[in-house]
Amino acid sequence: MELKITCIPGDGIGPEIVAEAKKVLDRIAQKYGHTMNYTDILMGGASIDVHGVPLTEEAVAAAKAADAVLMGSIGGDTTKSPWYKLPPERRPEAGLLAIRKALNLFANLRPAVLYDELAAACPLKEEISKAGFDMLIMRELTGGLYFGERKTVTEDGVRKAVDTLAYNENEIRRIAVKGFEIAQKRRKKVTSVDKANVLDSSRLWRSVVEEVAAQYPDVTLEHMLVDNCAMQLVKDPAQFDVILTENMFGDILSDEASMVTGSIGMLASASLNDTKFGLYEPSHGSAPDIAGMDIANPIATVLSAAMMLRYSFDLDREADAIERAVKQVLKEGYRTGDIMSDGCRKVGCSKMGDLLAEFIS
Repeated sequence: MELKITCIPGDGIGPEIVAEAKKVLDRIAQKYGHTMNYTDILMGGASIDVHGVPLTEEAVAAAKAADAVLMGSIGGDTTKSPWYKLPPERRPEAGLLAIRKALNLFANLRPAVLYDELAAACPLKEEISKAGFDMLIMRELTGGLYFGERKTVTEDGVRKAVDTLAYNENEIRRIAVKGFEIAQKRRKKVTSVDKANVLDSSRLWRSVVEEVAAQYPDVTLEHMLVDNCAMQLVKDPAQFDVILTENMFGDILSDEASMVTGSIGMLASASLNDTKFGLYEPSHGSAPDIAGMDIANPIATVLSAAMMLRYSFDLDREADAIERAVKQVLKEGYRTGDIMSDGCRKVGCSKMGDLLAEFIS
């Protein structure tokens, strides 16, 4: 199979971690008989330095021509970089917002996995962390409160701000379909999170999700209020498989879930549109302070590449092989500096990529 992948190395540690993800993907191609066809484009600060803008039309066209996009990281030091003296619409992160819009990426996937070997880094009590957890938060990315009408006015001498939370049934249905489809690839359970006891938008959300659930009889659906979900994430995270929720709730819950894993350097993410196309990137930032030092942790990017194989190419066997390699590397005691602990062997970014490729089976 030929896989056409547009790569955005980006800024900071981005080029280093994308290079290691490519190394692992090339090993997958060799092992399983695929061809990786990469096209690199500039975005963020790297694009500003060359083109004066964070994203060009040519770069968008290259992304659209691919089957999927693999991205490193975008941005720099906001206190030192000249990029942040530019107007907001010309700063690095504006490129990320623009490409999400151009590619219609409405579904954000954030896995939160606690590996046995990293359980000591989990901030939860041992009786909770020892059970482990492997969840995926499916967040609607282009609607809701963040994209609704807003205004600030003065009425009778008093300032008032209004933000509008709006969803239509089509926006809800398409994210729900993605959630149930992905649950079928996992443990076949969806927890739909809302605030249906208060909000009309949540009552519509719940109604449409139930309509979609009827089309997936092999997937179990449960509803949970968002405040209860926030509590359950720290009380019993092992209960969750796929958490399906709207934009603002997903923003908050995914950050909470990432913290209970104890290591943001291990967290992948994906943003999908209504086809198999997706943009895959680590959840962490560009870490400009360690760029070029060969000490970054590439595992989140490598796991993002595994998500790409699974969700954009339906190559579950190959994705499983990458995830097994990550577990084996950790089991063997290899660590980058951010996840280092006593008794382990510290390796750099490039060496970690070598090891992950070596453990592909």
